[in-house]
Amino acid sequence: MKILHHPHLADIHLCSVLQALSDPIRLQIVQDIAAGGEQPCNNFNVPVAKSTMTHHIRTLREAGVVQVRVQGTQHIVALRTEDLQARFPELLPVILRNSAG
Repeated sequence: MKILHHPHLADIHLCSVLQALSDPIRLQIVQDIAAGGEQPCNNFNVPVAKSTMTHHIRTLREAGVVQVRVQGTQHIVALRTEDLQARFPELLPVILRNSAG
């Protein structure tokens, strides 16, 4: 089984987080997780191919925005809310609040 890399808290950089969240599809994924909690990758209603979705999830994971765990054949995606709050206080709530609607 492939081991997924998740950056340590100290290795999460603001520019990487902001770059990951600058894409509307990735921002929608984060909003969906924030609203509904952790979800399997195939649960997101975004207009992209499976391979593109994999790219978006990988970008968010490598930036430190989400945590991905493998459960059987599914990849479950959750926000790293506590880590992001510890590293960049109030960043995620501000982004989510200003991107809603």
